[in-house]
Amino acid sequence: MKKVSKDKGVIFVLLERFNKQRLPRAREMKKRVDSGELLNKHDHALIKEVFSDARKIEQLVDRNPEYRELYENAFNLWKGIIDKDLENQKKSS
Repeated sequence: MKKVSKDKGVIFVLLERFNKQRLPRAREMKKRVDSGELLNKHDHALIKEVFSDARKIEQLVDRNPEYRELYENAFNLWKGIIDKDLENQKKSS
């Protein structure tokens, strides 16, 4: 199978997972941290998994630059959640 064809299949699966699982969860977590709540251990485990996956798919994005903006927007969404959680932790201590 050509690399381009394989990439498109992997990208399709990643986009499905993002739209159906990770984006709804990120939105829910963002809503909670924006209201001052702290993330729990399950949230932190998911974030760790998301950033691990992001490192793994960076080469895929490099080969398919049309997805760079989406990748960066998703990355920034998760980073914003982390930053807000850290801010909330400082306020609560």
